[in-house]
Amino acid sequence: MDFQKIKQIMLIMLKWVFICCLIGIFSGTASALFLVSLEFVTQIRIQNTGIIWLLPIGGLLIGYGYFLSDSRITKGNNLLLEEYNKPEKKIPFLMAPLVLLGTLITHLFGGSAGREGTAVQMGGAIADVCSSIFKLNNSERRILIILGISAGFASVFGTPLAGAIFALEIVFFSRINFKSIVLSFLTAYIAYFTVEFWEIKHTHYSIPEIPDMNFTAFFWIIIVSVLFGFTALLFSRSTHFWGKLFSANIKYPPLRPFIGGIILALAIYFIGTTKYIGLGVPMIVDAFSIQNAPYDFLLKILFTGFTLGAGFKGGEVTPLFFVGATLGSALSVIVPLPIALLAGMGFVAVFSGATHTPFACTIMGMELFGINCGIYIGTACIVAYFFSGSVGIYKSQIVKGPKSILYQSIRKKGLKYL
Repeated sequence: MDFQKIKQIMLIMLKWVFICCLIGIFSGTASALFLVSLEFVTQIRIQNTGIIWLLPIGGLLIGYGYFLSDSRITKGNNLLLEEYNKPEKKIPFLMAPLVLLGTLITHLFGGSAGREGTAVQMGGAIADVCSSIFKLNNSERRILIILGISAGFASVFGTPLAGAIFALEIVFFSRINFKSIVLSFLTAYIAYFTVEFWEIKHTHYSIPEIPDMNFTAFFWIIIVSVLFGFTALLFSRSTHFWGKLFSANIKYPPLRPFIGGIILALAIYFIGTTKYIGLGVPMIVDAFSIQNAPYDFLLKILFTGFTLGAGFKGGEVTPLFFVGATLGSALSVIVPLPIALLAGMGFVAVFSGATHTPFACTIMGMELFGINCGIYIGTACIVAYFFSGSVGIYKSQIVKGPKSILYQSIRKKGLKYL
C-alpha cells in the first residue's frame, strides 16, 4: 500500500473520530441540559400540584409549536428510522429545541411521558448537522443517524454499552458495517462521559439477592416473561390506539393536546394521586423493595398512552421501565423469586418487547443491576421479545429476523391482531 492511500485512510479515520466527538459532546451536553431542566420542572410540579390544571394550555403551546413547524418533525423517533431506511431529506435541526421544550412543558404540567424520545431526537438532529458540514452521502448519513441515537440513549440513561447496541439493534443491524459498530460505541462513550463531566447523576437500582438457577426458577422466569411480553404489546397498542383516536376525531392538530390536557387534568384530579404522571422514577425505585398494587402498571399504560397519543411530547422508555418494574413487583406475591429480581426483569423485559431490542436490553440490565443477574435478565428479555407482538412503540421500525418469521406464520393462520 502506497503512502497516499495510507494518508487517505488516516484522514478518513480522523474525520469520523472528529464527527464522533462532535456528536458525543454536543448530544451529551444537550442531554445534561435536558436532565437538569427536567428535574427542575418536575420539582416545580411536585411543589405546586395545582399547576396540573394548566395542562390544556401546555398542550395548546406544544400543539401550535409543532403545527407551525416542519410537519416531518411530528413523527419524532419514527422520522429517524424512516430516514435511516430511506434517506431523502435532512432531519430538521428544529426538532431538537422543539422536542426539548415540548417534553419540559409536558412534565411541568403533569403529563405522563418519558425522556428517551427527547434525547434520541436531539441526538439525531444534532448528528445530521454533520451531513452538511462534511458533505456526506446517504450511506454516510445512515451512520450519522446511528451515532445520534447511540449518543442520545447512552447519555440520558448512563448506559453506554446498551446505547451503542440499541442504536444498531433498533434498525436490526440493517446495512450495518464494521465502521458503524465501532463508531457507535465510540460516540456512546463520549456522550456518556460528557454527561459525567457535567456532574449529572443517574438513578441507581439494586438487586441484592440473586438465587441459584434451577428448574423451578427457570419455569417461573418463563411464565413472568410471557406476561412481560404481553404487557409490552398492550403498551404499544395503547399508544397507537390513542394516537389514531385523536387524529380521527380532532382534525385541527393543536386542539388534540388541548382537549387531551383537559381530560388528563380531570382524570388526575378524580383519581386523587399524581404517582402515575411524569417519569415515575420514585415508584420505579420503590418497586424493587415494596410490593406494588396489581393495577399500578395498567394505570401507567393508560396515562402514558393517552398523554403521547394526544400529542404531548416525551418518550416511552421510562414509562416502560415503570410498567415493567411495578408489574414484576406485583407478581412477587405469587412468584417465588426475590421482589427486586422480578422488578429488574420486568424493567428491561417490557422495554425489550416494546422496542424489539432484546440484546440491548439485556446489556442495559447488566449495566444497571450487575452482571450476576445476566441469565435472568437475558432470558426475560428474549422471551418477552417473542411474546410482544409484531408492532412496537416505533411504527416505522422494520422488524426482521426470527420474530418476523414467527409472526408472518401466525398471520397466515388468521391471528392478525398480534
